Amino acid sequence: MNATLDRITRVRISSVTLPLATPISDAKVLTGRQKPMTEVAMLFAEITTEAGLEGVGFSYSKRAGGPGQFAHAREIAPVLLGEDPSDIAKIWDKLVWAGASVGRSGLPVQAIAAFDVALWDLKAKRAGLPLAKLLGAHRDSVRCYNTSGGFLHSPIEEVVDRAAAAVERGIGGIKIKVGHPSHETDLARVTAVRDKIGDVPLMVDANQQWDRAAARRMCRALEPLDLVWIEEPLDAYDFEGHARLSAAFDTPIATGEMLASAGEHAELIRARGADVVQPDAPRVGGITQFLKVMALADHAHLGLAPHFAMEIHIHLAAAYPREPWVEHFEWLDPLFDEHLEIADGRMHLSGRPGLGVTISEQARAWTVAREEVRV
Repeated sequence: MNATLDRITRVRISSVTLPLATPISDAKVLTGRQKPMTEVAMLFAEITTEAGLEGVGFSYSKRAGGPGQFAHAREIAPVLLGEDPSDIAKIWDKLVWAGASVGRSGLPVQAIAAFDVALWDLKAKRAGLPLAKLLGAHRDSVRCYNTSGGFLHSPIEEVVDRAAAAVERGIGGIKIKVGHPSHETDLARVTAVRDKIGDVPLMVDANQQWDRAAARRMCRALEPLDLVWIEEPLDAYDFEGHARLSAAFDTPIATGEMLASAGEHAELIRARGADVVQPDAPRVGGITQFLKVMALADHAHLGLAPHFAMEIHIHLAAAYPREPWVEHFEWLDPLFDEHLEIADGRMHLSGRPGLGVTISEQARAWTVAREEVRV
């Protein structure tokens, strides 16, 4: 008896340019390594099967890389045709080997991620379950914190007001950016937000700005402010440096968002380079690879706070055994018809099957390239 339940008959990919209302700056901009961010390049994948089911997934790139992701996805998309969509691990391997000459991390797996997320969305829809329930949820809501109001281009008065407004809306924590040339400026900004929001959970993110000496000084200076974590105080690949900070200070160290494969996360965890790991499903190759990172993090008794893409990460965080955090951004709201509910400091799962989102007409209007392959 053939165990194949269904087959993929059509794959559609779209490159969508999402404009940002205000150019965004963090420490990488202040150092001249990057320009202010004005848009996000989204890669959408829509997979249709013989039985008429459809899965939707996405990946993304900030600043550069969007056209490259789309080009790679277009080249490898035919590999999906004829496959049973339930065989997600097998399909991931086929996709990565189809483009293996350009590597198994970074841009190639970020292109694969859109397909992989779509396959998990489709699988959960087939089961009639939200993705979190298919994976095995530990909770129906997750603590959430907001980042989008705390960037370095905003004056401190604006950051403080936005932090207070976010808490008023039901956000559970606030994260602001640090990494000014003046450490005193950073400390004054963090102190002002702490004074405004009281004992609401507060995090800071240095975006890899400091060297080891500066990071030690800043971690020491920030200790009295009772932060949930200090994020990316060092270069993302300085696992040893992060491990030393984690061992030396009470405030937890968080990192991992810039790592571009499950293997890189394995090295970070092996080095004890984080108290809180921050994998990003689109960046590591999708949900299949994220689940590997999640298992390693749980085995090491680490916290989990996935980076960006809350429409995906709410489901993955809900399935983590330890109480996690999810990052709240309003940026992607125009791309989807549905939006996540936030109340009492938590982001709540919906009862909709799969990811629970559909691509909006606005996203269709922002499409700059598309490709379709079919049986």
